[in-house]
Amino acid sequence: MNLSPSDRRRYVQDMFTRIAGRYDLMNRLMTFGQDISWRRETIRRASLRPGDYLLDLGAGTGDLAREALRQQPACRVLAADYTLAMMQVGRARHKRPSDWSGADALNLPFPDETFDAVVSGYLLRNVVDLPRALSEQYRVLKPGGRILSLDTTRPPRNLLTPFINFHMHTLIPLAGRLLTGEADAYTYLPDSTAAFLTAEALADHLRNAGFREVGFRRRMFGTMAIHWGVRE
Repeated sequence: MNLSPSDRRRYVQDMFTRIAGRYDLMNRLMTFGQDISWRRETIRRASLRPGDYLLDLGAGTGDLAREALRQQPACRVLAADYTLAMMQVGRARHKRPSDWSGADALNLPFPDETFDAVVSGYLLRNVVDLPRALSEQYRVLKPGGRILSLDTTRPPRNLLTPFINFHMHTLIPLAGRLLTGEADAYTYLPDSTAAFLTAEALADHLRNAGFREVGFRRRMFGTMAIHWGVRE
């Protein structure tokens, strides 16, 4: 997809607006329900303590935010997203989280050193300026705060590659068309994954942004990864 940064931002926002109502259902189906365990692992690695303040950035319908409150009920959580329709679906379906905010990942409307952890699900692949997005997350984290990212990554080539490509480029768009009527949105997913970074390269971006103790774990045959790091 050859779009300018501004056009891509509008395209992504419009796409998520169109699929907001079926977004959670498609996540369950595309991952065979494994996304639930990935969110649990992502939040577990945040090591939340009572009183910690967590930002779920690119929160969508708030799945990571709710998982944080499930694991640590005594923490504070703010769910923030660029797409109003996604937040409206989350608020209509669930009582928690109660705090929501519109936010552009490239210009976060929060003071420096506000949060003890910043988590995101399927965000970094969609931003038009990855270094700036990571710099903003670094800025709003307190010293010693943790960054966690759950996202698709370009998988390594191996014997499973033909099966992975069939799932990503054939089954997912087909399911998207049948269940949401939005085949285009679910063609964007595999295409943007193929154009995104490897897990190793994304880890390097976190280090370049100033994070230490950077690590990652691949999931689902390398098509997904959980990354983490700590602010100095």
